[in-house]
Amino acid sequence: MRTSPTRRHLLAGLGALAVAGCATRPPPRRPPATAMPVTDPALLGLDAVIDIHHTDPVSDFRTARLDGRILAVIHKATEGVGWVDPLYARRRIEAEAAGLLWGAYHFGTAEHPGAEQAAAFLDAVRPGPATLMALDLELNERHPDNTMDLARAEDFVQTIVAATGRMPLLYTHPAWADGDPLGGHGRSLGGAIRRGSALAACDLWLVDYRDRPELPSAWAGRGWHFWQYAGAERNGGPFQASTRRVAGVARCDRNLFAADEAALLRYWGMPAADYQRSRLRQDLAPA
Repeated sequence: MRTSPTRRHLLAGLGALAVAGCATRPPPRRPPATAMPVTDPALLGLDAVIDIHHTDPVSDFRTARLDGRILAVIHKATEGVGWVDPLYARRRIEAEAAGLLWGAYHFGTAEHPGAEQAAAFLDAVRPGPATLMALDLELNERHPDNTMDLARAEDFVQTIVAATGRMPLLYTHPAWADGDPLGGHGRSLGGAIRRGSALAACDLWLVDYRDRPELPSAWAGRGWHFWQYAGAERNGGPFQASTRRVAGVARCDRNLFAADEAALLRYWGMPAADYQRSRLRQDLAPA
């Protein structure tokens, strides 16, 4: 994830509504992420999801799928209110045409209410049934005073659920989610994410570049659904740079999904038959 225009260098209750939102896309069953270091991504999940931003060069999404073994792309869509990633719309068309699953994330800020940010995100993304949505909740390194707080993040999630009936993913670092200051600015989320809150009802997209990823306390016993184990500008993580090279994409963040390909399709809301037909059309199309 990155704030616009450069990538950060940091990484050191909805009640019945939330339950209904989660029920629309049941998570894959798996034990929580292990705390032991591993060297093979396959031991923890499926290494086939990347996330990118307009500053990450992409030459060919079809090559990324066929040669890079990538199945899904999550692209930055919006930040705050009024900023839309200039390559989001074009790349969505290209990636979906190449047979890739598509997702969009919003970088939260403090300058507007969470509900307004959610409305701007939905207007830019116009999510379909198989569009994954995510809130990027982290320190705004370029403008620390413009860092999204707990209240705005909760409002963002509630607005997304009310509008779509689906819960967004929550992208966050374990220390940040637990209310600890990060980045040398003395800034924090303003408190820990608590169990039973709207944010804790979201499935976790964990960012942790250490060999032993930790879970925020609100997700203890549940585990992560996605783990960003390395970033576009940092090797990090237990797998190092060799697994991060993606054909057709010059630079990207790498993520594990906590199950297999069939579960990823179910989670994304993409019927397997539709996905296979889409891939077949692309495989038969002229290069």
